[in-house]
Amino acid sequence: MTTKDIRERIETLVDQGIGKTLKETGGIKHIGIDPDKSLVIMIIEIAKTGGEEEKTMLRQIAKIVKIEMGFKGLKVQFEETKKLESLGNRKIKFIIVASGKGGVGKSTVACNLAYALTRQNKKVGLIDADIYGSSVPRILEMKHEYPTASEDQKILPFHAFGIELISTDFFAGEGKPVIWRGAMLNSMMNHFFNDVKWSKDLEYMIIDSPPGTGDIMLDLKNLAPNAEVLIITTPHPSASDVAIKAGIAARQLKHNILGVVENMSYFINAVNRAKEFIFGSGGGIQVAQKLEAELLAQIPINQPKHHLSLFESNEEAGQIYDDLASLVIISE
Repeated sequence: MTTKDIRERIETLVDQGIGKTLKETGGIKHIGIDPDKSLVIMIIEIAKTGGEEEKTMLRQIAKIVKIEMGFKGLKVQFEETKKLESLGNRKIKFIIVASGKGGVGKSTVACNLAYALTRQNKKVGLIDADIYGSSVPRILEMKHEYPTASEDQKILPFHAFGIELISTDFFAGEGKPVIWRGAMLNSMMNHFFNDVKWSKDLEYMIIDSPPGTGDIMLDLKNLAPNAEVLIITTPHPSASDVAIKAGIAARQLKHNILGVVENMSYFINAVNRAKEFIFGSGGGIQVAQKLEAELLAQIPINQPKHHLSLFESNEEAGQIYDDLASLVIISE
């Protein structure tokens, strides 16, 4: 008996999770034979592991290999198709935009960075993981719509300004708050990574994380272990002190800190064009020094000329975001 003989016998088995044969799904990932022990070793990919589907498949394989084909031993490792196809397993640069506290403009920075990357002809996705304070759809000037599904029952991402995105805001009723516990947060993050039909050619995924260092940040470590973190602060000490804690937490989770962005750095006086530091100064430098990271950008307070919260390249803040996007690209 050869591995080819075994493959021909088991590839007709049906993955009950999706109703297709292992031949149709390409679910047979490895077959090996240890002749000394009369042992068959397999890696099989199925739609759902750990349940009745896996037990049924194992019984069927054991019947063929041990009873019908006469081998004495069998070792089967099952892997879940959904997990193998997870966004986290793709060659995408993940950037978690994080802050220690709310109100520092983290979501605005995340959206503008994503938009600036699209201006450099990059394929960009955006996950709004700020569950309780979701503002990405509003920043991107989107109307409330409920998500739809593709033919293969994947959630279709939304599109705005050349960005693919998903947000819990679309799953809740318009204007209604999200009141969830930890398990539900984990489930939603898993859906965003495993069940959304993201484009195959995505190059960057920007993740707008919630403020602080709670459940979502822990989930993101498991879902996107190679993500880099961009720390957002304002010049004020109350923000910079907490941003340092967020950076230390990111380091403890083994994330690389891409750099620090100081938002609301200054206001340009329309009369004399002088910079006015209405929130103080030095916060960004302090955070960067404490985290031994680079201060990548200092973004002024301003109202965009063309959009609600997005800046174009012909605006001062838009030029800064373009430079920030270039630094992100160079850092690969």
